[in-house]
Amino acid sequence: MSAQGAGAAPGAGSGPGSGSASPRPLFGGCWSCRLLSGAGLMMAAVWVYQGPRNAMKKGIPPSMGNIAQICFAAGEGGRDREGPG
Repeated sequence: MSAQGAGAAPGAGSGPGSGSASPRPLFGGCWSCRLLSGAGLMMAAVWVYQGPRNAMKKGIPPSMGNIAQICFAAGEGGRDREGPG
C-alpha cells in the first residue's frame, strides 16, 4: 500500500462516484420501453372498459360494480400520461 492511498478516506475525492453528476434513470430513459409499457397500459384500460360497455350496449342497466370498473379503466388509461417531471 502506498503512502498516498493510505491517508485517503474511502469515497473521498473527485472520482466518478463523487456525487456531482445527476443520477441516471432506472432504465436509462429507454423510449421503446416507455412506448411499449404505455401501449400496454392503454390496451389494458380498453380491455377493462369493454366488459361493462358491452353489457350496456345490450340494454342492461349498469350496476355499481360496472360503474366502478369504468372509473378504474379511465384512471388506468390516464396513468399513461404521467411522466417523470
